[in-house]
Amino acid sequence: MRAAASLIGLLTAILLSSAATGATLTGTVKGPDGAPFRGAFVQAQDAATSILTSVLTDRAGQYRIPNLAAGTYQLSVRAVGFRADPRGAVVLAATQNAASEFALKQDKGHWNDLSQYQGSVLFPAAEGGTILRGKEILIGRCFACHGFQTRMASVKRDADGWRDRVNYMRGAMHFFLDSAAPFTDHDADDVTSYINLLFGERPVLPESPSEMPGYKNLVRTFPDEAMRIVYVEYQVPTRGRMPWSAAPAKDGSFWIPYYGAANRIGRLDPRSGKIVEYRAPNEGTAAIHSAVPANDGSVWFTEQGANKLGHWDPATQKITEYPDTYLPGREGVTRGGDKHTLRVDASGRVWATGRPLTMFDPKTQKYTKFSEVPSAYGLVLDRDQNLWFAEYTENGQIGKVDAKTLKVTKWPLPTKDARPRRIQIDTDGTVYFAEFKSGAIGRFDPKTEKVTEFPLPGPEATPYALGIDKSHNIWYSSEHLDVVGNLDPKTGRVIEYPYAHSENTMREFFADEQGRLWFGSPANNKVGYFYLAN
Repeated sequence: MRAAASLIGLLTAILLSSAATGATLTGTVKGPDGAPFRGAFVQAQDAATSILTSVLTDRAGQYRIPNLAAGTYQLSVRAVGFRADPRGAVVLAATQNAASEFALKQDKGHWNDLSQYQGSVLFPAAEGGTILRGKEILIGRCFACHGFQTRMASVKRDADGWRDRVNYMRGAMHFFLDSAAPFTDHDADDVTSYINLLFGERPVLPESPSEMPGYKNLVRTFPDEAMRIVYVEYQVPTRGRMPWSAAPAKDGSFWIPYYGAANRIGRLDPRSGKIVEYRAPNEGTAAIHSAVPANDGSVWFTEQGANKLGHWDPATQKITEYPDTYLPGREGVTRGGDKHTLRVDASGRVWATGRPLTMFDPKTQKYTKFSEVPSAYGLVLDRDQNLWFAEYTENGQIGKVDAKTLKVTKWPLPTKDARPRRIQIDTDGTVYFAEFKSGAIGRFDPKTEKVTEFPLPGPEATPYALGIDKSHNIWYSSEHLDVVGNLDPKTGRVIEYPYAHSENTMREFFADEQGRLWFGSPANNKVGYFYLAN
């Protein structure tokens, strides 16, 4: 009996110790009137690792931040139109429960708090009766990679300063800006003038967007269920790296492609928060768009700006590049083929979207080009290693490349010009894709070849990153609205959740072994994951 009691006691101790996974912070946030404040982000940042955990207050104003490592934390509150004094040097021991209360004060709203959609509506479109081309260029071309919040509304520059930034972008991102049509001196002048009009030394905008008549109509509300989301984020050490995503490797690390001119990939240790970077040898802007570990422990990545594949060797920790042929550009100028999304199949073949879709065989070091797919964006492999793709073009289709025969099959979509972007496959073989322009999630049944579309809420739903959780629910990021959404395809119900920062630029979701969805937020220089608290 004593032996049985000892065994029960041991098992109980093990269960209790496994349940207590870290320290917990709780408390209440109250508004200026002393009433509980719902929907404020309470954020705890570890001083040693810079890991940031963000949660929302419920209708009682209460918050709970679980699973914190022992250490010293900086606490802050984010609520648009309000402010609270931060709390520094909050020391937590392992498994400690601590409390901290916050009282909000009224504050003006800031332009860098807005979503891209809100800013686009509030920015002036005309001055003196003349339509400003600069607004069209800013929204249509510049905002394709980033918004206005972190790079414009958060800084002050005069006209010369903004011209310097525009000229820098013309040089660093010429392969992208010139891809659809030449980005001319006239374009540069117009967009510089427009940015200076908005955020220069004498801006036409009021100090706070809340002073504008249409602002209140643009503020979105969220249901109580949306207060359950938890974000855990890691700070990329150097500002401006533009981390595009975070893909899990077998050893528990995560690989990060840096877009733009950084020409690096990063390897994150999620326990310590440390990132080790490896530089690609490319001269000029590589614009690394996608980095994915292969089964052999190596990492393959795409260089959109140079139209190359890169390969990181774990034995030598060196990078080798494999250039593809260049596409002819205007007036005899050559440009890259826009390699961006990448997947590696079980046999080691490397698939990359771009113009056109390509497959690279590392054994022969040769590319196979699929002229039937002149342009594609999202990629995913099914359980039989067939490659599925989404064509992010006018009236683009979804399609499949047979793993054995390399035969291409395509299926049109019911909605005209839906612009399918990311694509995923559930465990039962059902295909899901994000319709960026039509603001919907599409579902394709390979057995019946039937497409079902689920419209998303909001005034300008723009689903970009796409993932599937263990409950077979579909997650997406809505770029223009600064939200993350969850679709139950069984019922069609959608719940959207606010993001912990403005300028949601999540490009791609990757699931780890626990089913958590990882992302990169290049505008905020962070990578991380999110989950729903119980």
